[in-house]
Amino acid sequence: MPSYPDATSVSHSVRNQEVTAKSVVAAALACIAEKNPLLNCFTTVLADQALAEAEVLDGAIARGQEPGPLAGVPFGVKDLFDIAGVTTLAGSKINAEHPPATQDATLVTRLKQAGAILVGAQNMDEYAYGFVTENSHYGPSRNPHDPTRITGGSSGGSVAAVASGMVPLSLGSDTNGSIRVPSAFCGIFGLKPTYGRLSRARTYPFVGSLDHLGPFARSVRDIALIFDVLQGTDPDDPVCTKRPPQPCLPELVKGIEGLRIAIADDYFAKSAESEALEAVATVAKALDATQYVTIPEAHRARAAAFVITASEGSNLHLEDLRQRPQDFDFATRDRFLAGALVPASWYLQAQKFRAWYRDRVRELFTQVDIILAPTTPCVAPPIGQQTLVLNGVEVLLRPNIGLFAQPLSFIGLPIINVPVQRPGKLPLGVQVIAAPYNEALALRVAAYLEAKGVVSAPVP
Repeated sequence: MPSYPDATSVSHSVRNQEVTAKSVVAAALACIAEKNPLLNCFTTVLADQALAEAEVLDGAIARGQEPGPLAGVPFGVKDLFDIAGVTTLAGSKINAEHPPATQDATLVTRLKQAGAILVGAQNMDEYAYGFVTENSHYGPSRNPHDPTRITGGSSGGSVAAVASGMVPLSLGSDTNGSIRVPSAFCGIFGLKPTYGRLSRARTYPFVGSLDHLGPFARSVRDIALIFDVLQGTDPDDPVCTKRPPQPCLPELVKGIEGLRIAIADDYFAKSAESEALEAVATVAKALDATQYVTIPEAHRARAAAFVITASEGSNLHLEDLRQRPQDFDFATRDRFLAGALVPASWYLQAQKFRAWYRDRVRELFTQVDIILAPTTPCVAPPIGQQTLVLNGVEVLLRPNIGLFAQPLSFIGLPIINVPVQRPGKLPLGVQVIAAPYNEALALRVAAYLEAKGVVSAPVP
């Protein structure tokens, strides 16, 4: 049970008419007004719309109507989800010239149908190309644990809004680690589902063959509930799986008995500060996990992910790169320009390797059910820092923050970041990794760790 109200408890209070949805939304808006000027999480706040929708929900509850499992819960979305009547910025200056969206993204619609109340769009790296959320157009989002430090990215505004208590839940995206990295740096739960498990319809793309969408929350039960609400096929997204929904919330009570849990070694035990590895050891000890597994060629998987990301990402923006390069965030622009020069043969070879690597990793899941690995190599660095030292070598910060996330999103595995809080220190995260479509197993492990007090969200 979380030590601070989560979405489940908020909805329970609204459904039982202990509080009104309008008062809950008003409190969230007041918190945003107080904290957002410093933390810079929201790019758009929909105050009037949110209050009006909450009032309608209160009326429905008063008439005895079923309000939905997320009744009255305020939420925000990364600013690449379409919101009807709002321009989808995707963290860019260029998109600000686009007309407003005419329809909500599918996942936004599903949350609203479950009774949740959308309060705004949230800051991100331009076009989701980054791990820091230091946006040259809209400013950096700041870490609630230490506002001089980054949130991580590219879903930084969405994560910091949950970690700081502005909203109980948010939605983000993960191409190479953009759900897991900021979740680790800000100390909350973030789920990257199996590739194609959740609809991406009416969201601004980055890399079509790698993009995932998923939720952030303050408790595992919230993550499971939200994921269950969001599941389902969608004809508007051809990649979205046709598999029927598999409810995860009922699975949380099953515990971990019988699960084969291992720790990733080799690549995932190198290039990390000792405290990141200690976080993994803490989680492994609580789970009685002593077995180790080697994920083969993870370093090549990361390299191939870079090639695919650069190639597909730059192709999406070629015309703007030719016509108006000065309007991009400089850090994003330079990487897109480099990506535009990647030979086609490199891209094709990276995709061939991807298929081989996917099969090798899936073979591991015939031997184990869950694999543990660090989410990031270090705690959140200061805003503006350009390099960091890993394994005694000074490297660029931006591309290396996600070195443990990229080899896993590369093949679409379901992963939840579990936050390890450390009194007097910045939080760290551990990836709980399962085989494709086994989100329920990863969530069971996370729920066990939460119940034992090993992992938790911070108290704002």
